[in-house]
Amino acid sequence: MKNQKILAFLISLFVISNISIFSQKVYSCEYKSDADVEVYVSDYKSDADLVVYKCDYKSDAYGNNGLWYFCEYKSDADKKIYFSYYKSDADLIIYFSDYKSDAGWRNKSKMHLMY
Repeated sequence: MKNQKILAFLISLFVISNISIFSQKVYSCEYKSDADVEVYVSDYKSDADLVVYKCDYKSDAYGNNGLWYFCEYKSDADKKIYFSYYKSDADLIIYFSDYKSDAGWRNKSKMHLMY
């Protein structure tokens, strides 16, 4: 019985820690040198590597699937991004969607950028 409780606790801890590891709390940096990833915002969904939906609540931004919550403070963010003016300079091309159901990767080879 005691072993089952310990096992259940460890599984719960693992699940909770994985959710926070792959959450998408982002901070928009003023300087490129402060960022983890340089991002370009496309006007067309077809050009994007990732379709992003901006969440209103931190708890809604989970997983590495384009659900982003923009933090007010750099220290609260999982990833720091810099918005590039030029597509050719960007590591990742995104498209902002008005619909949560549109969020997701179109180019899965770049998923590692947001882990």
